[in-house]
Amino acid sequence: MAKEKKQINDNKMANDRKAKDFKKSFKKMLAFADTYRLLIIIAVILAFVGTILNIIGPDFIKRITNIITMAVVGDPYNNIAPTTNLDINEVVKIGTILIFLYGFGFVFNYIQGYLLTTVSQKVSNKFRRQIAVKMNKVPFKYYDTNNIGDVLSRMTNDVDMVGQTYQQSFGTLVTAVTMFFGSIVMMFITSWILAITAILSSLLGFALMFFIVSRSQKFFMTYQVKLGALNGHIEEIYTGHTIVKAYNAESKEVVAFNELNEDLYETGWKSQFFSGIMMPLMGFVGNLGYVAVIVVGAVLVSRGVSFGVIIAFLIYVRLFTQPLAQIAQAMTSLQTGTAAAERVFEFLEEEELEDESHKTKVLENVKGEVVFENVKFSYEENLPVIKNFSAHVKPGQKVAIVGPTGAGKTTLVNLLMRFYELDSGRILVDGVDLKDITRENVHKLFGMVLQDTWLFEGSVYDNLVFTNENISLEEVKEICKTVGIHFFINTLSEKYDTILTDKLNLSSGQKQLLTIARAMILNAPLLIFDEATSSIDTRTESLIQKSMDELMKGRTSFVIAHRLSTIKNADLILVLDQGDIVESGTHEELMKLEGFYADLYI
Repeated sequence: MAKEKKQINDNKMANDRKAKDFKKSFKKMLAFADTYRLLIIIAVILAFVGTILNIIGPDFIKRITNIITMAVVGDPYNNIAPTTNLDINEVVKIGTILIFLYGFGFVFNYIQGYLLTTVSQKVSNKFRRQIAVKMNKVPFKYYDTNNIGDVLSRMTNDVDMVGQTYQQSFGTLVTAVTMFFGSIVMMFITSWILAITAILSSLLGFALMFFIVSRSQKFFMTYQVKLGALNGHIEEIYTGHTIVKAYNAESKEVVAFNELNEDLYETGWKSQFFSGIMMPLMGFVGNLGYVAVIVVGAVLVSRGVSFGVIIAFLIYVRLFTQPLAQIAQAMTSLQTGTAAAERVFEFLEEEELEDESHKTKVLENVKGEVVFENVKFSYEENLPVIKNFSAHVKPGQKVAIVGPTGAGKTTLVNLLMRFYELDSGRILVDGVDLKDITRENVHKLFGMVLQDTWLFEGSVYDNLVFTNENISLEEVKEICKTVGIHFFINTLSEKYDTILTDKLNLSSGQKQLLTIARAMILNAPLLIFDEATSSIDTRTESLIQKSMDELMKGRTSFVIAHRLSTIKNADLILVLDQGDIVESGTHEELMKLEGFYADLYI
């Protein structure tokens, strides 16, 4: 049963590589490049003309061959003696024409390749810019329900795949189709008997090739699925290596790895075997066409067909067999590219945040009065997280928000920052409804330190002044001294210019201290600390508590903490349970009640 379920999932992953609505997605992909329509049209025309020039070439080669043949051996089948005098001028003339034909064919194909490369890169650039803008416009809830890695994959892998489709598939299709039908026309013009011979012999080989491809495609799909499963298993196990060791699960995970590795070996062997025989098979198809043309041509020569016709047909056989493989490859690439484009368009068409360009009200010189009026909120319909929350926070107060896991503490802060919109009710700052001002204005009001630290790859200084670049280095150092991180920064190789990477191996506490310093540097009128000291040891916490209290003076602060000892001096403690305030007051007042807060504290 488990294997059947696993096979179903594998098939589903393989099917996901194909567009759900190929026609619709393909039209969107073309429309997206409408700005570069002229370049694409020019490239297509050049590809068409360049291919035609290459197709005409063998006809002139036939003429040269016939001239040389008549001069050397004549035409014994029609009792025509050799002329002995080779018409060099005519050979040079035809040779010059061939040089120009193939030369212009090369130039035209080069230019079309250059144009399509330009278009593909411009389209990729356009896609990435739109995705980057879109990432800041989609609601916060989108990232709660979608894998961040998947969004990044759309910006990188899928966009690259679409770019390759523009660059390779369009030009290849035009060239291959023109070459295919053009070579057929020229073959029939030259000799209809040899044309039928070449087509029948080649189609026999291609029928065999397409039969193998149709049977082997599933192995390539399954191989990618198995490879992804193996990579995921390895990444998971090595990331949680300590947990695996702690629970003595090494042997279990080795067995799981061996099973995945064996599956990958089997599908990999089959896919590589079929991939390996494709080139010999293509060679067989070409050689089969050559043999058929030579055998039938030998008979036709005895009946008066010139040697030049045979030479031309040997070239046409190559021109005829090559495009079919190119068309098959281009169509596969086109399907994959269209599927990738569909994923990108799905993201670009996601519902966006409300347009706030019409809002002109700006909240400045904030005193810090915050009022929650009958706030209700739910992540999913009919599953309320905040049921009916009301509170009045005076300017400059330190408000602690406590409660068990899932009570709605972090959700309340997210609503305050307008990361999510309320179902009903209002949140006012200095009497102004946060809905009446832009999100950008709201975010400028708050300095925020979260439980999960975030540092980007850049210098320590750049990370600290992330949103306040007008501050001097000396001021930054003073704030770092206050937080207690200055000494550690000075131990780094380049001090404040040290580049933060994974190789630096900072502890969780050190990362958190840097984010606390960053919040202090922002110097916002309102502060939010969401489990800001959870990664810091008790001794370090006590050292920075005084500095945090200094920072909070004159600022309205919201502190979420599981360590109740850190919020004993709060001006107001709001005790949440299941989305409602069950108790409120100072630490002493709540302890005297001997209620919910007292139970948490004990």
